[in-house]
Amino acid sequence: MKRRNDHRRADNFSAQRSQPVINPMALEAEPEGRQKRVLEMGHTRLMLGAGLFCVAFLVITARLAAVTLLPGEDDTGAAHQKIASTGRADVVDRNGVVLATSLTTASLYANPRQITNPDDVARQLAPILPDLNPTATATKLSSDRAFIWLWRNLTPKQQQSVNNLGIPGLYFQYETKRIYPQGNLTAHLVGFTDIDGKGIAGVERSFDDALNGGTRPLQLSIDIRVQHIMHEELSNAIRDFHAIGGAGMVMDVKTGEVLSLVSLPDFDPSQPGAASADARFNRATLGVFEMGSTFKTFNTAIGLDSGTVSMTGGYDASKPIRIGGFTISDYHGKNRFLTVPEIYAYSSNIGSAKMADDFGTETQQTYLRRFGMLEKSPIELPEVGPPMVPSLKNWKRINTMTIAYGHGIAVSLAQLITGISAVVNGGDMRAPTILKRQPDQIPAGEHVISDQTSVNMRALMRTVVQEGTAKKADAPGYLVGCKTGTADKLEGHTYAKNARMAVIVCSFPSNNPRYAVAALVDEPVPNEHSYGYATAGWVAAPVAGALVQRMAPLYSMAPISPDDPASQNPLAALVADYDSPDSKKPHSMVTQVKATANGATPATQSKVSIDDQGDVTGPPQNTDPGASIADE
Repeated sequence: MKRRNDHRRADNFSAQRSQPVINPMALEAEPEGRQKRVLEMGHTRLMLGAGLFCVAFLVITARLAAVTLLPGEDDTGAAHQKIASTGRADVVDRNGVVLATSLTTASLYANPRQITNPDDVARQLAPILPDLNPTATATKLSSDRAFIWLWRNLTPKQQQSVNNLGIPGLYFQYETKRIYPQGNLTAHLVGFTDIDGKGIAGVERSFDDALNGGTRPLQLSIDIRVQHIMHEELSNAIRDFHAIGGAGMVMDVKTGEVLSLVSLPDFDPSQPGAASADARFNRATLGVFEMGSTFKTFNTAIGLDSGTVSMTGGYDASKPIRIGGFTISDYHGKNRFLTVPEIYAYSSNIGSAKMADDFGTETQQTYLRRFGMLEKSPIELPEVGPPMVPSLKNWKRINTMTIAYGHGIAVSLAQLITGISAVVNGGDMRAPTILKRQPDQIPAGEHVISDQTSVNMRALMRTVVQEGTAKKADAPGYLVGCKTGTADKLEGHTYAKNARMAVIVCSFPSNNPRYAVAALVDEPVPNEHSYGYATAGWVAAPVAGALVQRMAPLYSMAPISPDDPASQNPLAALVADYDSPDSKKPHSMVTQVKATANGATPATQSKVSIDDQGDVTGPPQNTDPGASIADE
């Protein structure tokens, strides 16, 4: 049995297929149950964390880009946040030259709560900011406040030096600072702003709302080239005659645009606090002065336009006028009958006063109002002075007579040049402007005198340059016509003996005026080359002449030949040279006979009798403005 069974097992074994041998150490147990769920959860969390990290990274990147590249929102909480700039538009001249602009600067502030050693910090800042008071700064840094200003508008070098100190608690805020590239050249015109960018004076104040947040430059009518010429020539006159100041303007008589407005002394608009009150005072628009014989231009225009006198008329100027205790006399008088051209060219106070007495107070007031002399100038500046005139109820005969030659009435240079522009441009009164006017923006103006009166006045002004007191204003080829005026200045309630105002008004070219020029020099002192004179013919006339000679080529104005018919002035032949001995002779007797035949009113036929025309020597003692003696 046993063998049989052994044999059967053997047979069975030999019949089975051989199987491969498996190493159990090489097998990995397949995860099942809880272990599998744990691995899946860990994988999910890993992916979620990576996703959140990417989202956070993107959010931070976007925020950094927004803060760096885009304008920030207003922050009112933290004192150390960057100040948002409101921006301010540029101011440019008529040709686009920048007169005022804004630059971004850094300002230094501190958080005193973070300052550990105030005295040491103040000491370190002192060499960088010399104007910073170390003692006061240390006191401020010792306070319990979270924000204090230390210095506004640092230069880049100062900012870098402060930054190099590495002092905790010091910070910078970025803001805009107003910059004036032309410096003092346009100080009274453009004005200035305060440290926070608010307009304080000049254009900066007049157009503060338009400039604040504006996107387009404000374009003025000023030509910086003409401004420079006026500034230079006026400065030369002030220096040569040791004057205390002066002013000058140039105006386009066809449009009313102001091409130049200068007041001296001037100041740096970037540092207005360092300027004196006199330097900040605008003599061109805020100052009102007696303009002397330049007013004879208005007086003569009134006489002609009202029909009171003709160009062939005249008055006896052989003796001074004595009225109500006052004396009206001529400076270097001719002591004879003078025609209207001679009265104007020789600047006769006597002849002008008698002419005004003929047309009367009411007519004078009407025309002066038309010429803008009785109200302050409408020029777009905040610094504008009102004229000083007699009250309408108390406008006496003596006032009418003295106003004829520019005494007893005080106006601004802006008023004067605007009125003169109307006299020479054909009689159209236009408001002055410091803004550039396009051709379709030029106002028609108010017609205040006839075309013929304007033509006559241009010829008379040209005669003053050819034969009268304004020879030094001549610019060969440009047909300059002018009127000078030298007025005594008031000191309290009386006129000063040695303080005067030298004034000149001109237009050119006389055959078809395009530009008017006005200049005044305040308290000139005679010098050796003026032979002891400090009158407008010596002081102010050269300013106008030099300006015309330099300005005209800039505007492509070709000189006119002396032989050209446009250069001819028939009146010049009827007026002897002011400085010639012939001017003392009865040069105009033929004209006088014609004037009488034509019904002109000579002195002996004055409408209202004059109290006493006897010659009176010495200045009047009365302090009434009508008591001024002499004028050029």
